[in-house]
Amino acid sequence: MTFQHTGAYAAGTAIPAQRARARTRRRVSAAPLLRDLRERGGRGPRALSFASGDLVVVSGLPGSGKSTLMRRAAEGLGIDSQDARERWEARLPRFLPYAVYRPLARIAHYAGLRRALRSGRSVIVHDCGTQSWVRNWLAREARRRGSALHLILLDVTPATARAGQRERGRGVSGYAFARHRRAVGRLLRSVESGRLPQGCASATLLDRDAAGALRTIGFRDAA
Repeated sequence: MTFQHTGAYAAGTAIPAQRARARTRRRVSAAPLLRDLRERGGRGPRALSFASGDLVVVSGLPGSGKSTLMRRAAEGLGIDSQDARERWEARLPRFLPYAVYRPLARIAHYAGLRRALRSGRSVIVHDCGTQSWVRNWLAREARRRGSALHLILLDVTPATARAGQRERGRGVSGYAFARHRRAVGRLLRSVESGRLPQGCASATLLDRDAAGALRTIGFRDAA
């Protein structure tokens, strides 16, 4: 495991810098990379750059800012379950609770993800943190392509996540939130200790300030 707490970044734009990124790509199989961008007061990089064809999964608590980050930074490459939910909401009567059509929204989300993966393009995927099978699916797809899977993990307090849910006017039940807390907590502790999820070539830890500083999550040609 290679740790980067400050690291070599392209000045104010992307991490790692282009030459450093090329070296990192050659090391991926031997030493997954952990970038910890927390507690920098928003002075982190404005962009994260990965090789073309790679896959990125964004995880964190409900309300941590995953969808906000993806809409701002994913440059049209994001596959977000929230988008599928909102499309179904627009079609159905307002009084109908989400629990009624949740299975349909999830089927639509995963069908869209499958189409995006089959296209061979780079994809940035929203992950609630409790669905480890999604990360396993993405890891298998990355291996099939001969590319890499990268994890971006938002680390915010439960109180901050609950406030984020109130701001967007959409929350989860106490039971569901407790499940998310346990799953994301396990994932965070594992990453902090140097144990990345199986198949991940790198992990990037963000707090709220670091996520707010990001403007682009993008992909560059391997050359």
